[in-house]
Amino acid sequence: MPELPEVEVTRRSFAPAIEGARVLSVFVGKPLRWPLGCAPDMLIDRVVVGVRRRGKYLLLDLDQGLLLLHLGMSGSLRFMQGEWPRGQHDHFDLATTEGVLRLNDPRRFGAVVYVDSEQAPVAHRLLGRLGMEPLSDDFRWPDFRAGLRGSNAAIKQVLLAGRLVVGVGNIYASEALFLAGIRPTAPAAGIGMVRARRLYEAIRQVMERAVAQGGSTLRNFSSADGSAGHFQREAHVYGRAGAPCHTCGTLVRMERQGQRSSFFCPRCQRT
Repeated sequence: MPELPEVEVTRRSFAPAIEGARVLSVFVGKPLRWPLGCAPDMLIDRVVVGVRRRGKYLLLDLDQGLLLLHLGMSGSLRFMQGEWPRGQHDHFDLATTEGVLRLNDPRRFGAVVYVDSEQAPVAHRLLGRLGMEPLSDDFRWPDFRAGLRGSNAAIKQVLLAGRLVVGVGNIYASEALFLAGIRPTAPAAGIGMVRARRLYEAIRQVMERAVAQGGSTLRNFSSADGSAGHFQREAHVYGRAGAPCHTCGTLVRMERQGQRSSFFCPRCQRT
């Protein structure tokens, strides 16, 4: 699943090119997770003012309204000039004066939704409960610390839930917890001040590094210009079960937490 770094990398790969473009036509293929929310022809002649991100949602600001895009489990965007044939998993095209933005989504858990504003009920339902942005100044240490103290759930589950801090998916939660020396199963409320501060700093460090490396390409992720990510090549624990820890040499373990795999070093992450 594309996580926050992959979505941010995608945004950066096409946002400058599409800014100021006028919509020429819209193609809607097989149904996605949610309906578009308007007749496709209503978007014609709208101008793309800019592209923002909130959590794992891309927000295409138009001169009237905006489009919320989510990549779901397997989606990816491409932005190219000229005409290019659609494949069976291409389900949405936004053709503009600067090129075509296309959503490819084999599993169709992604979505493109039009709303009049961010105050619209649909936008509030999708965006209103998202946690702090780890790559922004809104990611504040006092709020993070208070959020940990208020939950007895396992710290890995708290990070994945997205209500405290948004977009720290399975890969990046595993890596941040390793850097902080915290076991994924440790109760959030029981994490002491020093280790909590390490985790706060590790989350920002991991997410920034992931964006710099173009995200993680485990299966088929690539940015809107077709570039693959490379963060997975430098992972300390994620996907390395049975391999020696780069720090201490102890074999990395994998345990199931809910429906997700947690990777950790039993020596470097003792508690």
